[in-house]
Parts: sequence; structure tokens; C-alpha cells
Amino acid sequence: MSKQLSTSFHRPSSFLRAAALVYVFLIVYASLYPFSGWQFAGVLPLVSLYGPLPRYWTWFDVLINIAGYIPLGILLVTAVSPLLRGFRAFVFALIVGTLLSLAMEVMQASLPSRVSSNLDLITNACGTFIGAFFGSMLSPVIFREDRMHYFSQRWQRFKSSRVLIIPMLWPLAQIYPQNYLFGHGDVLQVISAGLSAFFGHPFDLSYQIMVGYQLTAEQYWLSETIITATGMTGAILVLLYILHKTAPRIQLAMLMLAVTLLAKAMACALFFGPENALVWLTPGAIGGLLVGSLMLFGLIFSPQLIQRRMAICLLLICLLAVNILPDNQYFVSTLQTWSQGRFLNFNGVARFMAMIWPFVAIWFLLRSIYNLPHSE
Repeated sequence: MSKQLSTSFHRPSSFLRAAALVYVFLIVYASLYPFSGWQFAGVLPLVSLYGPLPRYWTWFDVLINIAGYIPLGILLVTAVSPLLRGFRAFVFALIVGTLLSLAMEVMQASLPSRVSSNLDLITNACGTFIGAFFGSMLSPVIFREDRMHYFSQRWQRFKSSRVLIIPMLWPLAQIYPQNYLFGHGDVLQVISAGLSAFFGHPFDLSYQIMVGYQLTAEQYWLSETIITATGMTGAILVLLYILHKTAPRIQLAMLMLAVTLLAKAMACALFFGPENALVWLTPGAIGGLLVGSLMLFGLIFSPQLIQRRMAICLLLICLLAVNILPDNQYFVSTLQTWSQGRFLNFNGVARFMAMIWPFVAIWFLLRSIYNLPHSE
């Protein structure tokens, strides 16, 4: 037993490495959003980084830049274990995080909508330093490979712990303001914007599909209830499908929902002001939460084959409703108070996460049967 434990202690964590890669991708996406208007400014990109610090800056920007790179430092330190540990892992994480920030600042010099700044480089490096420091301190206690492997084998059905990233990204998908609670995957809006730019006049695909039909207040209420219930139930069923029967499924499902709603409230408080932290908790959303809870009550102990099929069906229903229904006018009026300028970094990556999450979840559910250690 001790030999097996010692061997597992030196097993690298595929979950932590996948999480580090995902976080690097999100940083790149957030730093280079909106990926348009590339041009060479006529000066070397590094010139602005050698100059004096910018005259105009806010503590908000400084703290956001530091906070955004702290998780990167933690993930880099833990991802390279057991190959690198302690001080070596700390130095590796600091170098990689700083080089990543430097690359983003150099590329931002060619984007007219972004401003390359040496202050951003310094604060990002500080965030990486803090994250790498705490990661190297906490890694032997929290991120031990034997402990994570133990829970991975005991609580989940899949060979690789990387699949846990999918349900863990669901709370992050709530950050971007949406028409309906849990209404992710609105791709028609993006396609419509592209067609409008191409043809030179407004073009709304959902309006064309609905033939200009306008919903009544009661129909909006019912639509939000359906979208909230199907989106919530489908997302939690993804987690339940991953978990083994011996895992505390009820507690983990409740924790996932609580963290998701907390992320939604915090995002609304940040975007619209503290007084609007619960602006998303409309009568339709409350009804959807109740209906979704009743659906989960009947599905939480059902066979996992049923959970997988129901998750696919519910997520597809939610996707269909989100894409064809017209915008919620209550949401549109609320969105007018949202200033996206200071949140440009997070706006791009949050919107991308909200749009792509249900497609990733459905893709995983459709192919997951081939990755199971045993048939369903």
C-alpha cells in the first residue's frame, strides 16, 4: 500500500496541467480581444515598454492585472510537479508568466483598441510572483498528486481528471451578462453581427426565424423559466455523469450551483453596481430554479446513461431557445447601464466562455462513452 501511495505521489496531475493550459488560453484571448484592426504603429513594439510609467492609471487596473495572473502562477507551479518542485517550480512559473505577459504587451502594440503598457507588464509579473509563491507553499499540502489521484479514482468515473474542467468552467460562464439566466450559447447573435457588417445593414437571424413575432410579458416569463431550468439541470447533470456513485453527489451538485449563483451575483454587482447584484433573479429565473431543482431531484440517482442522454437533450433545448427567442427587453434596458470599457479584457473572454460552454459540454457528452473504463 505504501509503495502504491509513493508511486501515486509522483504521478503528474493531468487536471492541473489542462487547467494551466486553459488559463493561458483565456489570458491570450482576454489580452488580444477583439482581434481586429491589426496594424504596425511604425515603432518597435518594445519601445513603449522601455519608456516611463504611464501618467494616468487607476488602482482598479493595477489590482485587476495582479489578480488576473495570481491563478496563473499557482497553476504553473502545480502543473510542473513532480518534474519541478519548490524553488525551481517557483522560478519556472515566474519566468513563464512574465514572458507570457511580455508577449501579450508586444502584440497589443499592434491593436488600436488596446494600449501596451510597461505598468501592465510589471503588475502581471507581480501577480505571477504572488501566485507562484503561494503555489509553491501550498502545493505539498493541497495539490499533492497522491491526494488528488485518490479523490480522482474514488469520486469520478473517468481515467483522466481533465474532464472536471468542463463543469468547473460553468460558473465562469455566468460572468458575461446574458438575456436569460443560464442562457449560454447565443451564437446567432454573433453570426447576425457578422452578417450585418458584411451586408452593411442590420441583420437579425433570430428575428428572421421567428418571422418578427414578439413575445408577451407572460411568454418572456415562461421562456426564462424554461431556459433557466434546462440550462441548470443540463449543466449539473454533466457533473453528476462524471462523478462515481460513491461520491457525495448531492453535496457537490449543491456546491456547484451555489458557486455559480455567487459568481453571477458578484459579476452583476461589479458590472451594474452593488445594488444590482441580484438583478438576474427575476420571477422567470426563480421559477426556472424551482423547476430545475425538481428535475434534478428525480434525476440525481438515475442511471448515468439516462443522465448523459437527459443532459444532452436539455442543453440542446436550452441552446435552441436561447438562439431563436428575441432579446429580453428587460435585460436590454439593464445592459444600457453597463460600461464595458474598463472591463474590456474580461468582456471578451467572458463572452467567449458563455458562448462556447454548452457546445463543449455537449461534445464531451457525445464522445465520453469511448473514454469510460467500462461500458455504461
